[in-house]
Amino acid sequence: MRELIEKNQRVTIVPTDFKFANKGVVTDVYPEGFDLKLDYPADGILKNTYCEFYTESKHGTLYFDSYAKQIGDDNVLKIANPAKHKFLQRRKFTRIKFVHDLVISKDGVSHSIKTLDISAGGMKFKTSDNVDIEGKYIVALPLTGTLSVECYYLPIRIERGDDGVYTHSGRFEFKDTKDRMTLIQYCTKRSIEIKNK
Repeated sequence: MRELIEKNQRVTIVPTDFKFANKGVVTDVYPEGFDLKLDYPADGILKNTYCEFYTESKHGTLYFDSYAKQIGDDNVLKIANPAKHKFLQRRKFTRIKFVHDLVISKDGVSHSIKTLDISAGGMKFKTSDNVDIEGKYIVALPLTGTLSVECYYLPIRIERGDDGVYTHSGRFEFKDTKDRMTLIQYCTKRSIEIKNK
């Protein structure tokens, strides 16, 4: 793990309940794991209970499952070494069906859209509005009844159908890495649930 995790590296931790996602800095690395100093109180993170971890490395976005062996009063977690890890590439983000009536907006102008699918990389939607391809739009994605992720949508491709409806494809930009990691986890879990139905 020492080749993958370094001191002062930023790490996002996402427990089963998304709303308790947190992030922090690696303060020490040793053969059995590493110490993670959280930015926020360790609410919702349970000892010896698996969470998902994400961090940027020179090889790409590193993802692994592990757990806190110890949770200190100073919000420092002792994280066990994971059994395995993988690197996530943008083109490999899990894409899922995601049908919602939403609104994207820029500079006080809003457009009604119907999403078709999403991934942590971007989304596809239909709209009857003529949306400027040069825009950078704010959108809130409702993931659960209590959790949504707000990010920017940047159009990449627009196709106009014979019915006058536009199909958009574009990418996301996130204000906070935690939101991107939350969306990665959401899409991955939904994909597994759909396959198991």
